[in-house]
Amino acid sequence: MKLADRVNALTPSTTLAITAKAKALKNEGHDVIGLGAGEPDFNTPSYILDAAKEAMDQGFTKYTASGGTLELKQAIIDKMKSDHGLNYTEKEVIVTTGAKHALYTLFQVILNPDDEVIIPAPYWVSYPEQIKLAQGQPVFVNAKEQNNFKITREQLQQAITEKTKAIIINSPSNPTGVMYSKEELEALGEVCLEHGLLIISDEIYEKLIYTQDKHVSIAQLSKDLKEQSIIINGVSKSHAMTGWRIGYAVGNQKIIQAMTNLASHSTSNPTSIAQAAALKAYTDSREHALSEMKAAFTERLNTTYEWLTAIPGITCVKPKGAFYLFPNVKQAVEMNGFDSVDAWVEALLEEEKVALVPGSGFGSPNNVRLSYATGLDQLEEATKRIQHFVETHQV
Repeated sequence: MKLADRVNALTPSTTLAITAKAKALKNEGHDVIGLGAGEPDFNTPSYILDAAKEAMDQGFTKYTASGGTLELKQAIIDKMKSDHGLNYTEKEVIVTTGAKHALYTLFQVILNPDDEVIIPAPYWVSYPEQIKLAQGQPVFVNAKEQNNFKITREQLQQAITEKTKAIIINSPSNPTGVMYSKEELEALGEVCLEHGLLIISDEIYEKLIYTQDKHVSIAQLSKDLKEQSIIINGVSKSHAMTGWRIGYAVGNQKIIQAMTNLASHSTSNPTSIAQAAALKAYTDSREHALSEMKAAFTERLNTTYEWLTAIPGITCVKPKGAFYLFPNVKQAVEMNGFDSVDAWVEALLEEEKVALVPGSGFGSPNNVRLSYATGLDQLEEATKRIQHFVETHQV
């Protein structure tokens, strides 16, 4: 049986590959520390769990509208107004089966064969694959480490061709954790307006910021930028609800309607019970559970950053958000006599039983991604093992 060409063109996820290998070693009885997780290690807050149970008890177990319940859409509208001063209508909102599905559906409805989408690199691994599945072409722009992994307006200008349809802006970023400032977004926005580019603003980590910096959505900067932006978000990271699979997109009514039509033939609707839980997440004012999670992430970031950058040959741009460190290990890899970061990561897992994700999967082959969505004791032990590995493999 021959598979479809579009599936054969996909690049396997490096994150899933390293996770599978780490799991296999664990199953063999090894003490593996996995730092590849892309989800909070906290359980969903109890008041949200209670809302889901109540929904089940009340029989809220049937189909909903394909684009989500009106109540949840209104909660999202209220959130956008409260957080960003942005006004949307119900027809400009779609609730999806996770933010990943929002992105997938968006690319399916906006891209024709060979349309180009600009992706700053490093990037989240699914962006290029989803674009290829929609028969589009990912165009990578190197967000240089010396510029804190952020692209400039000049770089964006140079990357645009007559085939360019859209650009993805992910702030705070996976895998780097860096954020674009208001001024940086304004500069990029001017170029997008000049060339009529659709701006896909992935804001899934907006609530996980550990400095005094405020999250800025590019859509809030001007009326014109709002009209040319599709915001992608969800409750997965902000409320420790990764498994509930509730995301959303807000923006241009024509695009949102097309996404809703496509969803009606793919998922039918997001899970009813998960929508009830997400509604509670957005309408309940109790934030203490989320504050505790954010405080823990802040401590882990600051402490692990110090441990990690004390290791010879490892440098790191300190992130402001998300829950990843993205250190440059090129010098350590060379010191240890390896030909590539990928080989170094594989040897580290085999010998020290620490699972990191090689940066090659994110478009940055000199780096690794380390998730600090695990306890400080595990992070301390992991960094000790990494240091031992680096220091004992000097050539």
